[in-house]
Amino acid sequence: MLSKLENGKGVNFEHVLRALDGLGLTMLVMPKAHAPLLGRAAGHAVRAGELSTWE
Repeated sequence: MLSKLENGKGVNFEHVLRALDGLGLTMLVMPKAHAPLLGRAAGHAVRAGELSTWE
């Protein structure tokens, strides 16, 4: 399943969520129009020392 995911093949979405969980990650779904707001908030958090990195 991980090989399929890495190579862009079709996998069950539940498998994607499990892979993210295993990596200590989560998925956030929001309207594209809101993405710049999240980017600015994360940049502010990095400058304030709340986050060590943001990529």
